[in-house]
Amino acid sequence: MSAAVVIFSGGLDSTTALYWAKKHFDEVYAITFDYGQRHSIEVEMAKITAKNAGVKEHFIFEIDLSKIGGSALTDRSIEVPEAKSVEEVLSRGIPSTYVPFRNGIFISIAAAYAETKGTTDIVGGWNAVDYSGYPDCRPEFLKAMEEALNKGTKIGAEGGKWTIHAPLIHLTKGEIIKLGLSLGADYSYSISCYRGEEIPCMKCDSCILRAKGWLEAGEEDHLIKRLREEGKIQE
Repeated sequence: MSAAVVIFSGGLDSTTALYWAKKHFDEVYAITFDYGQRHSIEVEMAKITAKNAGVKEHFIFEIDLSKIGGSALTDRSIEVPEAKSVEEVLSRGIPSTYVPFRNGIFISIAAAYAETKGTTDIVGGWNAVDYSGYPDCRPEFLKAMEEALNKGTKIGAEGGKWTIHAPLIHLTKGEIIKLGLSLGADYSYSISCYRGEEIPCMKCDSCILRAKGWLEAGEEDHLIKRLREEGKIQE
């Protein structure tokens, strides 16, 4: 029986990755990190999505990266940057929302968790097309981490082979959403906004790229639809 561990933030990309994993593996374990992020509401929403998706186990791992700081997502004294257009988001350098080596830390912990489950397959929603320019979302980084796992774990030492699956790595945001919809993904509780509110601010990089994706997909954002139905936003 095949199994995989999904690094699951609860956002749009990781929700797509979760449903992709459900299609390709018999058992899916989800790990969500409560790392002192400004937008910690995503953790609570991730619990709802994981339950609705029917994962084998949903593990909430607490690690306080705010003690390190250096990011607008973990240090409230640093302002979350705003943008006026998709072009502005995609053209600038690494933004202040970059959390130092976050994906390296997450993959390492996810791998330790995966070893206890007897699997060497890790799935994540990393993307190198419509993203904010984080260096730890690039294919070469993921390949390097994969190599490190093969060389630095018991399973790897005994001949097992780790695979880091990044099914979204070369997709646009619109293509990611279309893939998720084809897999039956429900994005109603997927939180993307960096400001930590359930209602999207529509000014941060993440909100802008998310809106771009739904426009390209030709569908209404499931989150917006739910918020409107619950009376949290108006027409």
